[in-house]
Amino acid sequence: QVPLVESGGGTVQAGGSLRLSCQTSGLASFSGCMGWFRQAPGKEREWVANLLLPHNDPNYRTSVKGRFTISRDNAKNTVYLQMNNLKPEDTAMYYCAQGTGRCPQVSSYNHWGQGTQVTVSD
Repeated sequence: QVPLVESGGGTVQAGGSLRLSCQTSGLASFSGCMGWFRQAPGKEREWVANLLLPHNDPNYRTSVKGRFTISRDNAKNTVYLQMNNLKPEDTAMYYCAQGTGRCPQVSSYNHWGQGTQVTVSD
């Protein structure tokens, strides 16, 4: 089992910023997808962003492009999601995940963290 522990969530006003962290293991030697997903109450889990390792090739859903940045620190075994200019529609539980295959697909991931809540108020 791959450990994935998210942190950094919280409540911010619209326009604010948060940085989520995903603590894992073996990041430097992993080949595949490291992704961030989110799920709002009553909605399906949706892909937000991913890195395709080891190429460090980021990919974002359209609604977060230009506002969110995914990155990694191999020495710290941590994947980050910097979220700027947050909007109320970004409110959700955010999950870190690891998998292989088509990175934007939920079904490509077989390891998930417990999630961290992000709430954006008007």
